[in-house]
Amino acid sequence: FEKFYQGLDGKPGLCDLETLIPLPETMKELHRRTNGRIAIVTGRPYKDCEKFLKLHNLDSLVKCSVCMEDGPPKPDPFPVQHACKLLGIECSSDVIFVGDTPDDIRAAVASGCKGVGVTTPEAAEEQKEKGRPHDEAKLPVAMKECGASIILEPGFAKLVDMFPANPTT
Repeated sequence: FEKFYQGLDGKPGLCDLETLIPLPETMKELHRRTNGRIAIVTGRPYKDCEKFLKLHNLDSLVKCSVCMEDGPPKPDPFPVQHACKLLGIECSSDVIFVGDTPDDIRAAVASGCKGVGVTTPEAAEEQKEKGRPHDEAKLPVAMKECGASIILEPGFAKLVDMFPANPTT
């Protein structure tokens, strides 16, 4: 799988086809509002995570990454707890963990953080074609059932409003 993900014989890999859910401008504003306290928690290896962050020019906006090599995967709360530790913060309902799968939300809730779901661009487009709200797609419904406090649209610009405009700490 790694060869197909990274690319083979000069051909683009699956990582080159992945869709970036947040808008770059949103990530920059979140970085400002969180005083740079943004972590990535993924079930992928560090190599894939680093490549993705660099490919989308996000590496300077992310303080730390928790990847498959670090410990048990989501839905275990470990990755979320470890990310909080690396950021120097305590797990609490003041910590927002954004994910696009039910396991993401389960991990957030189990760690005591606020789980915020986000609909993938593909699912949102499919729902739009059906004339239905984005959060009625299968994964958003499942994320709500797992305890997501809200389901955001792709780009998650509304996430910015969950943080103070003028952060102090």
